[in-house]
Amino acid sequence: MSATHNTPANINKRLICVDALRGFDMLWIIGGGDVIIALAKAHPNNFLNGLAEHFAHQWGRFHFYDIIMPLFMFIVGVVMPVAFKTRLDRGDSKKQIYAHVLRRVIRLYILGLIASGHLLTFDINKIHLWTDTLHAIAVGYLVSSVLLLELNLKWQIGITAFLLSLYWVVIAFIPVPGYPAGMFEPTINLPLYVDNRVLGHFQEGEGWTYILTNMTFVCSVMLGVFAGKILMSAQGEKKKAAQLALIGVGCLAAGKIWGIWFPIIHHLWTSTLVLYAGGWSFLLLALFYLVIDVWGYKKWAFPFVVIGMNAIAVYVATHLFHFTLIGSVFVGGLAQWLGPWNEFVQELAALIVIWLILYWMYRKKTFVKV
Repeated sequence: MSATHNTPANINKRLICVDALRGFDMLWIIGGGDVIIALAKAHPNNFLNGLAEHFAHQWGRFHFYDIIMPLFMFIVGVVMPVAFKTRLDRGDSKKQIYAHVLRRVIRLYILGLIASGHLLTFDINKIHLWTDTLHAIAVGYLVSSVLLLELNLKWQIGITAFLLSLYWVVIAFIPVPGYPAGMFEPTINLPLYVDNRVLGHFQEGEGWTYILTNMTFVCSVMLGVFAGKILMSAQGEKKKAAQLALIGVGCLAAGKIWGIWFPIIHHLWTSTLVLYAGGWSFLLLALFYLVIDVWGYKKWAFPFVVIGMNAIAVYVATHLFHFTLIGSVFVGGLAQWLGPWNEFVQELAALIVIWLILYWMYRKKTFVKV
């Protein structure tokens, strides 16, 4: 990881909507979801209870929280076309670009080990080798880089569709030993069986799968690549937004219809999950692009931009440090008067502390890159 000090001119060249959407997505990872859950506990009612349910994964049901990781990976893909074009335009060779990609993949993998793999325990019995969002991003980014650099758009779309189809065929027709093919139970499914066999005790152990799902991790990033290509195109801004929205609706429909036979399951990163979450990602990007970069309504997005400019840094930081302890320095003394609202105030204070640190970094123009 490295810290860069960008000038305002460099920042202004970026599409603000991308940083804002990344920050919106990251908000729920770094504490926004915990604030909503605590609010529902403090003031339970049908609306807040229903809202809080959407900030947890549930097998076989699609919640708002199931968008978060796919959207994160989608945004990684969005920025890839312009990033690679910039490097090629300035004279970088493919060899240099691949070297950069490999360095970034290694950093992402190590940060994933630190964030969720218990690397810093230095205990081989506790380490999880393949268990984090950053690991999924590393694989998706690596393969998508090859596709982006070596193949044209038709081949990229074809291979993405092939991987989605292949993953379905593998699960639908290869049985878990002792069970029929096509099992999608939390403890009985082919991706989990493969992870158990390959990773053993080095896996997370909570039903998440990573070996076979690498195929569909790539597809989530590639959907973002296709969106990034649309944003780079020469067509009018409103046409770009409309095209993004149209593709989003198409992905939603395809994921929902295919889901009749191939369930939308976040833990298995099913092909239908890729399409359905990708559809929402396209729609969110279209909305943020239209409102922020086309219509010019930017001020409301500033809190998200502050988070989005240092997304991976804050992602790792919140996995390493308990910001509620820092927040409690300021609000801990209020507990005796807050009653059921204490947890909400504690979570909100932690989120504010995180945002203020990111705001300080933003003001200092310090942006941590991987």
